[in-house]
Amino acid sequence: MLSQDVELDLDDAREALLLTAKARVIAPLTVLRRGPQDFLLSMEAGLGDRAAGELRRYRFAAKVEIEAEEHDAVLVFADERPEGIAYPVADYGEAAWEALDVTVTGEAVDEAELELLRIRAGTPRVGREIDDRVLPAEAGLTERAVSFSKGCYPGQEPIARLHYRGHANRSLRVLQLETHELPEYDAELTFDGKAVGRVTSAVDTPEGVVALAYVRREVPAEAELRLSGGETARPHSPA
Repeated sequence: MLSQDVELDLDDAREALLLTAKARVIAPLTVLRRGPQDFLLSMEAGLGDRAAGELRRYRFAAKVEIEAEEHDAVLVFADERPEGIAYPVADYGEAAWEALDVTVTGEAVDEAELELLRIRAGTPRVGREIDDRVLPAEAGLTERAVSFSKGCYPGQEPIARLHYRGHANRSLRVLQLETHELPEYDAELTFDGKAVGRVTSAVDTPEGVVALAYVRREVPAEAELRLSGGETARPHSPA
């Protein structure tokens, strides 16, 4: 059912995707093997009911139980794995762990700083970069959450066809905008007067807005783009 090979050792975890037959993302998730026959599929709040429904729909006569669970999750930035149930998170460009149902101490990271780390790392998020319009390859998800050697799963054919016979027509880029005004979601980006992309996430910084955007692949990586208001958008270079 999942895009990833989940033959894991105990306490190991791996990113995967639950997809529709047309390779649209139902849920990006992490598979954590908690026991010999116990796997936790961890995903964003709000995605669990649909994911569980999809899994049950394809269960047939298999002897497997699928149950929804709720956990208190804490994101921990650390080189070493925290005690208790935890798995690595590669969303922020720094060593981080998702720790479940534990109490941790340390300095809190506010939402704006966390969002900036995510955008700078080029990590897509459901409802922003991931929706029914987007293929996994466009969001950079095939490199981190897809196995091209495992057996069949929903969405495998279009995923494999694009990987072996074609290419994604657009990809995510991290941009620096010459403005402190946050653009609207899906704000259009142009190059040489032609629409070539759209902004999906943005956060303001002292140097201007840092944004994540889909841009067509034929646009040079170093190109200067324009927002509809005339503001310049350049490739972002972290200080």
